[in-house]
This record gives sequence, C-alpha cells and structure tokens, in this order.
Amino acid sequence: MRLYVAVAAGGFRRYATYRTATAAGVFTNTVFGLIVAYTYVALWDERPGLGGYDQAEAVTYVWLGQAMLAACSLLGGGFEDELVERIRSGDIAVDLYRPADLQLWWLAGDLGRAAFQLLGRGVVPVAVGALVFELALPTAAGTWLAFGCSVLLALVVSFALRYLVALSAFWLLDGAGVTQIAALAGMFFSGMLLPLNVFPGALGELARALPWSALLQVPADVLLGKRTGYGLLGAYAFQAAWAVVLLGAGRLLQLVATRRVVVQGG
Repeated sequence: MRLYVAVAAGGFRRYATYRTATAAGVFTNTVFGLIVAYTYVALWDERPGLGGYDQAEAVTYVWLGQAMLAACSLLGGGFEDELVERIRSGDIAVDLYRPADLQLWWLAGDLGRAAFQLLGRGVVPVAVGALVFELALPTAAGTWLAFGCSVLLALVVSFALRYLVALSAFWLLDGAGVTQIAALAGMFFSGMLLPLNVFPGALGELARALPWSALLQVPADVLLGKRTGYGLLGAYAFQAAWAVVLLGAGRLLQLVATRRVVVQGG
C-alpha cells in the first residue's frame, strides 16, 4: 500500500510542475464557465425549475462541471495517452515486470493527478463563479464530506473507463479513435454539457443509468442536496457498483491482453 501512496504522491507532484499549463487551464475553465453559466441563466429564465434545479443550483452545477472537467480527464490529459503509447511501443513489457500491480499502479498515479487538478484547476474557477453569480453552495460540513466521498468514487469510475479505452491499444495499436469517441460520450453522458435531469423520457433514463453519470451528475446532486438519506446511499451504491464492474472488466481485459503483447519497432 505504501508503494501506491508514493505513486499517487508522485502523480500529484508531477502535474504540480506544469505551472504554465495549469494557469492556462484555469483561464480556459473560467472563461468557458462564464459562457456556459450565462447561457444557463438565460435558459433558466425561460424555464424556471428545469430539471429540478433553481437558477442558483443550475449555475452551481456549471462551475462544479468546470472543477471536475480536468480531474475526470473528460477531454484527455490523463494517463491514457501515455499508457497507449507504452503499449504501442512495447514498453508495457517493462511495466509488467515491475513488482507492482499494473492496474493499481496507474490508478494510484491517476488519483494523484486528479487531486492536483481539483485543487490547481478547480478552486479558482469556482471562486470566480461565486464572485459573479449567486451559487447554491452548501454550508453544512456533512454535505461537503458526502460530496468528497462521491467525488472520490467519480474519479475511480473515470479511471476505470479510461483504463478500458487504453487497453484497446493492445488490439488496435492506436487508441486515438477510441479515445476521441470515449471523450465525446463522456462529455454528453456525464452531464457536462447539460444536466442529465433535463433529458426527456427514455434518453434521460438511459443517460442516468450509464457509468458516465457517476462522474458529474451524481456528485452534483450530492453537493446540491438532491441526494440525502437513502438517496445518498443509493448514489454511492450506483457509483461503487460501476467502479467494481469497470475495474473488474479492466482486470479481465488486462489478463487477456497481456497474454498477447505485441512489440513494435524492434
């Protein structure tokens, strides 16, 4: 366990060195958050209570999305590109000889990265949003603790999804196409573009049942107080179930894949 804690700490320190990239990300998240927030204000002016949110809650949802965007690596920038390249080049063979579990190694590093992204790229945009808009941020410490647990589960689900995408490189040898498709699916079905509670009928039910909803929609509802009591336990169970299923699928795919490692380029 100490090994994986060290790997997570290393992941945090690694991304903390990219100060210019972090500053650029903060600026981008803030500007995009302002654009989307004003769009939501106009939409909720026309449709008050849309999706079960009042306007302040809807705007809070926007800024939470900007805080979670890089942490969940919905647009890339996580471990997956590096892992795909190591598979393509054959360097993955070296990783398999390490006295460490491959999946846990990458999970620990990605959690360290995500922790930095939450702090480095998430706090400032939310602070700007709170200065410009009225946000429905909770005041109870218990709500923030419940939200933190939901965020941790969201990060694990995010990793598990991207790990499956990266492992596809064992067969495709180039994960660019699958990565782009996964990014598009993640942006839409996580609720990053629009809360999934707004989606009508069967589309909404399907979107809320897919694992991507565990990345933003569920943590947002926990933060906004939409999930309390048994509802909160249900939210955790939903996220944890998808984490177990996806991590298990990744473990199985890893087992199959590492039996046929393809080394290119000598």
